[in-house]
Amino acid sequence: MRLFVDCRYVRTQVHDGISRYTASLVEAAAELAEITMLIHDPRQLNLLPELPSVTISSPTSAREPFVARQVNGLRPDVVFSPMQTMGSTGRAYPLILTLHDLIYYEHPTPPRDLPAPVRLGWRLYHTSYAPQRFALNRADAIATVSETTRGLIAEHRLTRRPVHVIPNAPQPVDQAREPGEGARKELVYMGSFMEYKNVEAVIAGLNLLPDYRLHLCSPITPARRAQLSGLADRPRQLVFHNGIPEEDYQQLLRSATALVTLSRAEGYGLPVVEAMSHGTPVIVSDLPIFREITAAAVRDAGAQAVRSPEQMAAAVRRLEDPQVFRSASRAARRQSQTYTWQDSAQRLVALAESVMTTR
Repeated sequence: MRLFVDCRYVRTQVHDGISRYTASLVEAAAELAEITMLIHDPRQLNLLPELPSVTISSPTSAREPFVARQVNGLRPDVVFSPMQTMGSTGRAYPLILTLHDLIYYEHPTPPRDLPAPVRLGWRLYHTSYAPQRFALNRADAIATVSETTRGLIAEHRLTRRPVHVIPNAPQPVDQAREPGEGARKELVYMGSFMEYKNVEAVIAGLNLLPDYRLHLCSPITPARRAQLSGLADRPRQLVFHNGIPEEDYQQLLRSATALVTLSRAEGYGLPVVEAMSHGTPVIVSDLPIFREITAAAVRDAGAQAVRSPEQMAAAVRRLEDPQVFRSASRAARRQSQTYTWQDSAQRLVALAESVMTTR
């Protein structure tokens, strides 16, 4: 089977969530099928495995509605896109689209780094479920990353197509941290700085923890950095990495007390599972998706769901007890092992084979 994967959302320097999902899934799926990557910028190959690739137009170009005309000539058996917006007009191949979440119906502000026309289209797209239904129903099957989102897709009747869960997963960790060694008084936040991520609440919690530092790992604009710094009682507690190298990020996770996020909405929460894979406890907002992916870790105290900055600070203080930290670390590690890229790749390839034979 010649499975083409739309890798045009992969970054060129540092992964975001969609980028890491795509690259990791492609690498694992290459063990099971003949993969060809669709890119729009050769620099994307910096963060992709060494596999055959074809350059086509950008997903934000005016040609996107008709991108299938470029792909048809490549004669794929199946095309998988990690987004739901891949153009499908005139396609001659089976297509699997991915809807990660419904966040932007509740929080419609688009990412600031998108071109102005795309930002406008983004807002218009999310004013009604009709465009989403139209896009999804033009595919042969729909993928999503969690049971939580699959339930929301059904609740809002977004598609007549079958919906399959192909979850995120952490990168393989050969050796997790030793829980008995304790932790440094460092907290980690990995994610964007969009409003719904509620980083302001994390900083409010940090203000109650004068002996801790908070590492904010993702790229950030100078204006947003100044805004967040202004909320800190002690700005020196904030460590802005503005994009952190992978090796440094892994080292930080292995030494920190916890990864924290008080997001108001999430489609999955990959940084949460990544932290748990190192045996690092997580402190998360009380959302259905976090309850899903942390599951047994919550039961065994490897993850703590909180609803306020004050509860976040209290959760951090509980982890200062060496016995509590050891138990939390081991529980987090166990829960992370329920997700693997190999399992997700098997789900993808099985789905691709199914749509190829039934179309």
